[in-house]
Amino acid sequence: MLHEVVGNNFEVSRVALYDGAQYSDEFLRLNPNHAVPVLEITWDNGTVQRVIESGAIVAFLADAYPAAGLAPTPAPSPERADYLQMLHFGSTWMDMMLWQVRIHEHVLPADQRDDRTIARYRHKFTTEAEPQVAERLARTPFICGDRFTAADCVVGHSVIWARGYGLCRDDVFKAYVGRLAQRPAFAAAFADAREFEKQVPQDRELVRRFTG
Repeated sequence: MLHEVVGNNFEVSRVALYDGAQYSDEFLRLNPNHAVPVLEITWDNGTVQRVIESGAIVAFLADAYPAAGLAPTPAPSPERADYLQMLHFGSTWMDMMLWQVRIHEHVLPADQRDDRTIARYRHKFTTEAEPQVAERLARTPFICGDRFTAADCVVGHSVIWARGYGLCRDDVFKAYVGRLAQRPAFAAAFADAREFEKQVPQDRELVRRFTG
């Protein structure tokens, strides 16, 4: 989303999640929920503000940079309501299901993983979330219509995440990701994607300190 609205004009700080850096006192002062991302904003008067919820970060950036054209005008309209609905559908409902699958397959200590939870949320995602997104993408190229919006940053990320777990395999999702991948901001954001390790090694600090 940052690449979409400001190009490369921002700073990135990496957090060594598998080493448990998000539980350090320094990081907890940034985000008491020990999670990423964290958006740190320095306002013109010098004050610093941090936004720690993904959906809020994306919505804020879309409205803060209206020239990018990534959101309907912040005023009551059917388009705005639909856009906000799908942005939050991706950042809460889809994310919640995928997170349960991920932690029980690749994050939690082996003795805490639950096959029933994995099966429940895989089924729920396949039968409830996927059909809603697929129906939209069968009608329009992007999640809210013919134009790419910030909602695609969120839903698109969830679709990519899902495909990495064997979900969203229909051609409609493959074509959607292909359209997203044509955007320069996408290429910039995912340039280091191959560095990601899905499985958290059992001897890493994250396994010991992970709370959900």
